[in-house]
Amino acid sequence: DVQLVESGGGSVQAGGSLTLSCAAGRYTYKRNCMGWFRQRPGKDREGVAVLWIGGATEYADSVKGRFTFSRDNAKNTLFLQIDSLKPEDSATYYCAARLLNAPFSSYACSRTESWYYYWGQGTQVTVS
Repeated sequence: DVQLVESGGGSVQAGGSLTLSCAAGRYTYKRNCMGWFRQRPGKDREGVAVLWIGGATEYADSVKGRFTFSRDNAKNTLFLQIDSLKPEDSATYYCAARLLNAPFSSYACSRTESWYYYWGQGTQVTVS
């Protein structure tokens, strides 16, 4: 299993920035696809950023240019930097993982919620 614990959420003013963290226990970067999802009030959970195996990133159109997905392999921690926050970014943000059955040097991971097996408990972001 992959244990995921998010942190870093909070209340911020529009235009501000936040960095969310995801501590990933038992994380192997060559076998784990990682994603950041969010669920806004009254909405379905949506994928906002994905880290492919090999290091490439993919973002939802609504967050491109404002969200940055990065990782620190040595600390088994992933980050979502959120800049120029908007009220519509208010949501619970989740870290998700899918463990592949073999290591890959490169793999295009999905941004579909159902594709991921492991989820953190979420961290709340409120933008006013």
